[in-house]
This record gives sequence, C-alpha cells and structure tokens, in this order.
Amino acid sequence: MNIQLKERTAETAAVYFQRTRAPAIQRFLPQKAQTLEEFLSDFRKTQEPGANSYGRTIYVDGQYAGDVWCYCMDPSSDPQAMVSYCLFQQSLQGRGAATEALRLFLDEIRDRFSLERVGAFTFTENTASIRVLEKNGFRLAESFTEGGRASGYYLRSSNEDPTLS
Repeated sequence: MNIQLKERTAETAAVYFQRTRAPAIQRFLPQKAQTLEEFLSDFRKTQEPGANSYGRTIYVDGQYAGDVWCYCMDPSSDPQAMVSYCLFQQSLQGRGAATEALRLFLDEIRDRFSLERVGAFTFTENTASIRVLEKNGFRLAESFTEGGRASGYYLRSSNEDPTLS
C-alpha cells in the first residue's frame, strides 16, 4: 500500500464533506458544519495566513481516501495542537492505512511547525481509532463522558518511543 499526504483543496474538501455524510462515519466523527457551504467556509479559514489549523489529504495507491488535520495549534500551549483524521474509504479500514497516514502527518507537523506534544479525542467505543492512536504513541490521559458518550483524551509526545508502554 502506497500512502501519500497531499494538499487539501476546496475540491477535495467538498468530496470529503460528501463522503463523511455516511451514517457509519457520522457515528464516530461529529462535525460542526451541517451544509457544504458551512464546511467550505470553515475550510477557507484554514487557508488564511496565521490559521491555527493545518490539514492534508490521504491518498492510498493514488486514490483519495480521507483527511488528517490538526487544529488549535499553539506552540506555547500543552498540548501544542489537537489531531484528527478520517479514512472514509471503508475498504481500507483495518489494513494499516490510517495508522501510516497519521504517522506521516505527525512527522510532518513536528518538522514543519515544531509540534512535539499533540492530543486527540475519540469515543471509547471507537476501538479502531484507539488502536491507530496507540500505534502512533498516543496514551490515554483522561476518560470522560460527554453528551452521554464515553470518550477518551489521548496525548502523544514525539520524544517518547511509541513502542514502549
């Protein structure tokens, strides 16, 4: 499997929005924007100078398969950013594509923005996402319930060896 991260564009953002409307994805990926217009407006804000978010598209064997991004970027805070991802190409789920895409992205944001400590949220029932995070060195920092759903807050420091624990 050849995993590449590429630039996000308004065109890929529109595809992403449409593909993530599937109930199986919506179950684990709450989104603020309810319309394509809202989503594209939010996307355009990420492209402005000084934006506190950054994202990439995930391509697997030359096909657009999802997105990975970070938000709330602030090198002086702890964590320095929050990270999220979605692999909407269901045929790739469970095959390591999301794990590798997140690994590539974490390396990129460390090198590009000097982000060493990042966080992530996921629902406790999303065991696939938890595995992806843990394989990339994230460790559970806090468990909580929000809106009636058990969730976890995960942290990763790039100076920690992800194979230890």
